[in-house]
Amino acid sequence: MANRVHRKLAIPVQPVPKQRPEERLLNWDEVYRGYDQETAMVEAARCIQCPTAPCQEVCPVHNDIPGALARLEVGDVHGAAGVFRQTSNLPEMCGRLCPQERLCEGNCVVGFAIRPGNFSQPPVSIGKLEAFVTDHQRRELGGFPVPECAAPSGRRVAIVGSGPAGLAAAEELAQAGHACTVFEAWPEPGGVLLYGIPNFKMRKEILQEKIAMLRGVGVEFVCDVWIGSDVSLDDLFDRGFDAVFLGTGAGVGNTLGVSGEDEFAQIFAATDFLVRGNLRPEQLPPGLREPLDVGRRVVVIGGGDTSMDCVRTARRLGADEVTCVYRRTEAEMLGRDEERRHAREEGVRFLWLTAPLRFVGEPDGRVTGVECVRMELGEPDESGRRRPRPVRGSEFVIPCDTAVVAIGYNADPTVPQAAGLRTRRGALVEVDPETFETNRPGVFAGGDNVNGADLVVTALADGRRAAAAIDRYLSALPAEARGTASRGR
Repeated sequence: MANRVHRKLAIPVQPVPKQRPEERLLNWDEVYRGYDQETAMVEAARCIQCPTAPCQEVCPVHNDIPGALARLEVGDVHGAAGVFRQTSNLPEMCGRLCPQERLCEGNCVVGFAIRPGNFSQPPVSIGKLEAFVTDHQRRELGGFPVPECAAPSGRRVAIVGSGPAGLAAAEELAQAGHACTVFEAWPEPGGVLLYGIPNFKMRKEILQEKIAMLRGVGVEFVCDVWIGSDVSLDDLFDRGFDAVFLGTGAGVGNTLGVSGEDEFAQIFAATDFLVRGNLRPEQLPPGLREPLDVGRRVVVIGGGDTSMDCVRTARRLGADEVTCVYRRTEAEMLGRDEERRHAREEGVRFLWLTAPLRFVGEPDGRVTGVECVRMELGEPDESGRRRPRPVRGSEFVIPCDTAVVAIGYNADPTVPQAAGLRTRRGALVEVDPETFETNRPGVFAGGDNVNGADLVVTALADGRRAAAAIDRYLSALPAEARGTASRGR
């Protein structure tokens, strides 16, 4: 056993091919080109199959990573993909979008092991292997594998929001035999996976194939409908739905609240900037269809993954000078190291310990700059990070033709306010932690509208668990009850 582990630890990490920075700035394709099968098998062989499997333990959906990589190591690509699909509805997407360095890879024993000569190697590239095996399987099958669905139950579920929580819930409930209708406020289904993730991180064909598969098993998608304003929860029950799942995410962008933010043109909220930069006009509401002209200089304010999406989008839209402004240091940034590395490779400049004070502009209403102040770090705040405070007399102006505000998201209060749902921390829906049910019978919720802005995989995990709870709820309803559950409140 020890010799086998030592042999595995001696296998060097297999780099994943990717586009050169100067090449990828000229297109919107994914940065990573992905493994070929031979290289993927070698990388999978680096997994030492440790019995404690900390990688699996920290995964929000508890993927059997050692089991999947054991199959891939011997060339059973379909078997490996099947293992990931047992616990995840979106492994292609999680393999691309999860912060593996904080989750599975960050807890991989291989990454901590010391080799002869007193050096270590990176952990196994779990995310890239997850994406490889599921991509390979789809190519071989000509699309997503179709799950086996139970006989129709006669029950109907309305799912509000078609992001990762909503899609996962729809698939799980369809497999249980329940009829699902997914309502989406945007013109096309996909939620944050379509309207929040740039193409260079995940090509949209993957999402489109997933939605096609769900339609194939009977899931209906209804777009351009705002639940809570166009249609109420009472309307849904009146239409005969037996339960409702709210997976509306956290799509309301935070604002700076500084002078000029609402005064000058070419100052964008992050989502508006990203959707106009990454999607076709017909995929957008009428008010967002005009193409972007970002000019030569762009400033993006914020330090998370969304800000990295914005700076990298700005470079692909033709901006020569793109600056990311963040009020703390890089050590306090919450986004992925990989995204910042890619941004640097693509020519983005970072200004740490810098905070915006106001926007300045021309009399014609166009923004020309962001007045900022230098910061220093004080005592830790409630997040555990050191609180930034301004340095007196350090004000300066960063010239820009376009500015983007990317400082985080909150949940939309429309649905909970209109439906009388209990909330916490503003608009986050309060649910039973075991059943995901709200204070209204038959109304469930999960994902970012419950937890706050978080990861794709945590929303996916919520969608799966909520679907199981909804299935139990529907099974316990009297046979004659149809769409009346929430009327009994």
